[in-house]
Amino acid sequence: MNSNSGKLLVISTPIGNLEDISFRAIECLKQVDLIACENTRHSSILLNKYEISTKRISIHKFNEASKTESVLKILSSGKNIAYISDAGTPLISDPGARLVNHVAQANYKIEIIPGPSALTSALAGSGLPANKFYFGGFLATKKGARGKEIETALSRNETSVFFESPHRIQSTLEIINEKSPDRFLVLAREMTKKFEEFLRGTASELTQKYKEKKPKGEFVLVISGKKLPKSFTDHF
Repeated sequence: MNSNSGKLLVISTPIGNLEDISFRAIECLKQVDLIACENTRHSSILLNKYEISTKRISIHKFNEASKTESVLKILSSGKNIAYISDAGTPLISDPGARLVNHVAQANYKIEIIPGPSALTSALAGSGLPANKFYFGGFLATKKGARGKEIETALSRNETSVFFESPHRIQSTLEIINEKSPDRFLVLAREMTKKFEEFLRGTASELTQKYKEKKPKGEFVLVISGKKLPKSFTDHF
């Protein structure tokens, strides 16, 4: 590794509440030479709040391939670059894998500044076993493919976690209800924001809930495994 070359800092940012950012992350964002954002306009809200004036560029899924070469060239000049996504930990159902992989392959240093993640926050708030779990990212948009993903999740012994949009959550709940109406679910909604809530119940119960009111906000769906310890099932 060239000691004169720059490094890439992969930095986690808040998933909702802008105060959920570490002192270290703020200092790093101020000290680097460049911040690569998934969306510069979106990230400006956070960066401006903490008076971070570092130059910014946009790297997203549509230009990641072309921008990666630019990043490598900047790193070769000895400059340090921070990479942030719109919210949470980069690469977790977000772009950035190609960028980080190429930086690693080019033998530049990669530094991780950990922090918020919708995945781990939902698991922590679910109360379901998390010593082993499956994360499937965003569920498929097409109903048929989504149904297959859900069927596989329902066959697992461990907890499964998915991201889902408010436009499809009711359809997804109905699919689960058709296949396993008594399966225990947790819906994490608008985490760390003003209207944060964790909805707990069987697939049948939660399906009815959103027939009565239109779902709003970002959802994380946590599906219990088919075999839960007795200490858990006693409460369901």
